[in-house]
Amino acid sequence: MSYSGTRFDAREHPHLRWNPLIGEWLLVSPHRAKRPWLGQQEKPAAVRRPEYDPECYLCPGNARAGGVRNPNYTGTFVFDNDFPALRSDIPEGGEDVEGLLVTRGERGVCRVVCFSPRHDLDLGTMTQEAVEAVVEVWTGQFEELGGIPWLRYVQIFENRGEMMGCSNPHPHCQIWANQTIPNQPSRELVQLRRYREDHGACLLCRYLDLEEKRADRVVFDDEAFVVLVPYWAVWPFEVLVISRRHYGSLADMTVNERKSLASTLRRLVIRYDNLFETAFPYSMGLHQTPTDGEAHPEWHFHLHFYPPLLRSATVRKFMVGYEMLATPQRDITPESAAERLRGMPERHFTAGPVTGE
Repeated sequence: MSYSGTRFDAREHPHLRWNPLIGEWLLVSPHRAKRPWLGQQEKPAAVRRPEYDPECYLCPGNARAGGVRNPNYTGTFVFDNDFPALRSDIPEGGEDVEGLLVTRGERGVCRVVCFSPRHDLDLGTMTQEAVEAVVEVWTGQFEELGGIPWLRYVQIFENRGEMMGCSNPHPHCQIWANQTIPNQPSRELVQLRRYREDHGACLLCRYLDLEEKRADRVVFDDEAFVVLVPYWAVWPFEVLVISRRHYGSLADMTVNERKSLASTLRRLVIRYDNLFETAFPYSMGLHQTPTDGEAHPEWHFHLHFYPPLLRSATVRKFMVGYEMLATPQRDITPESAAERLRGMPERHFTAGPVTGE
């Protein structure tokens, strides 16, 4: 195919897009979305699960690894991870050999939050009130862990689906609180701070204003949040959830904003599930202000959703080759992904048609 003599069109021609949040380029190749797919196809996750699974170590009353038994909880349930990636009792120490072999001890706290006692639910099929309860627990955990002087960052995240490394389908998320600020939030912190210093304004406030004026990447919004496919999206149906008001964390929200966040999460997960009529896999995380005791006026509360499904419930995007060795690359443009998500109904496909539809 020759493009000689034609005018540049971002909908058709390969191009680079800048990600101002982490300061790196992305290669977009929209013409490749037309190629046939002969690669690996994943088996879609089962949508229907029992309300209670006697073998599930997260269900109420069941024993977890190590013999600890869950209480017969009826709402949310929080516990310290039985196999934590971070521990609070690590002694200080490390080594530095010519700046090349560098090690340092890292303390932290890891917890698990069960969203519901029911094994068969998730954020898209739980009630609004139940998801609001999850957001309230997140808020309490952020305030508690962030108040510990030596913990400088609290990362709340959910891995949904086996292909995203989730070892148990029971609705839950994890919280890892670190002694240091992890890589991705640290990169965002640098970029947010730099933009504020250079422009005298918040990067995400300005970006949100631009996106709402253009509207082609906005999926839906309400009075408190805007859900959009970011201009620099890498994953096929990646989404960024941005608060309308400028603040840093769950602790800064009003009651109505937390209710709105719960509604936003439900609406988005339902759209994801309806896209390919499956329990849509993703990794989701809240990016909140560091808890290092410093003021961070540059920070703006937001969430990232990274889903791997590319063309159907069986075709997944892998980060391989050029993406691992050179630059992230995507075939589906953010605009076309947003258009598909906008077209999804907000009634879950497993609920059946609404009368009159």
